[in-house]
Amino acid sequence: MRTLISSAFISLDGVMEAPGGEPGYRNSGWTFKNIEFLPEAFEIKGREQKEASAMLLGRTSYEAFSPVWPGMEDFADYKEMPKYVVSTTLTEDDLVSNWGETSILRSLDEVAALKETEGGPIIVHGSATLNLALSDAGLIDRYHLLVFPLLLGAGKRLFSATDKDAQKLKLVEHEAYANGLQLNILDVVR
Repeated sequence: MRTLISSAFISLDGVMEAPGGEPGYRNSGWTFKNIEFLPEAFEIKGREQKEASAMLLGRTSYEAFSPVWPGMEDFADYKEMPKYVVSTTLTEDDLVSNWGETSILRSLDEVAALKETEGGPIIVHGSATLNLALSDAGLIDRYHLLVFPLLLGAGKRLFSATDKDAQKLKLVEHEAYANGLQLNILDVVR
């Protein structure tokens, strides 16, 4: 079974919306505006590209990343990596042609089936709505969280507000950086 990893920039209060400057959110670009950049705090992003064998995205994140990431040297390892977009509305005609093999999955059952295939870890970037659904369905195996020392209040959150039984997580790696960022890598305990 493949490991499904949710990778996110989040505020201390769990907001993950528009960290890079996506329009329409009051605090858009909060990762760049409020914290001193330290390269070592973002080492996990390069490591994720080397360790992952596929990327999973929701439609909104795919539409935000696909015009930009294929040409960015910082994300070069993702270019040829297989990508899967979970969407009930996206069509093959909506997919970009310069970002490697991309498949559309229509349901969480198809995500569960993908996890049963041979291969290495599958990484999820962004994709707030998809993350909530994956979490509620018990499909996430690990979290890579870069926690920013900010309280953003309103905004899309990484974690579901669904009333459910407690889910235990095991901290497997952590680091605190001089700029206040914290890296927390947590495995979901089953």
